[in-house]
Amino acid sequence: MDQIQRAALTLTCTGPLKERLASAYRDHLASIESADLPRDLAEDLIAVRRAMLRERPLCRNEDAVQATVRKMSNEEATELAGRVVMLFGAMCGQSQHSHKGAASNGAVVHINRA
Repeated sequence: MDQIQRAALTLTCTGPLKERLASAYRDHLASIESADLPRDLAEDLIAVRRAMLRERPLCRNEDAVQATVRKMSNEEATELAGRVVMLFGAMCGQSQHSHKGAASNGAVVHINRA
């Protein structure tokens, strides 16, 4: 899924990790329907979603994501960013597995070049 890749790439940009994590979630992960993913990946996405929305905003100018990253420790942010990258890696692994199966069935496999 393109959005998971974009979220992982957002985490590699410059700037404070908590801001990158909030951007990765808001701009890419929040829009993904967990039902569109394989079950194990959907469970990981749901866990990330819960982790990113666990705090209540303190004022009207703040949303749950801002409240959560504000209260999150640097260690928690690092762990959650790692979980997003692992989600992307797992998605790539499943994609390669399905491509291998398609290739063995005589289907055409397209390779994207960055």
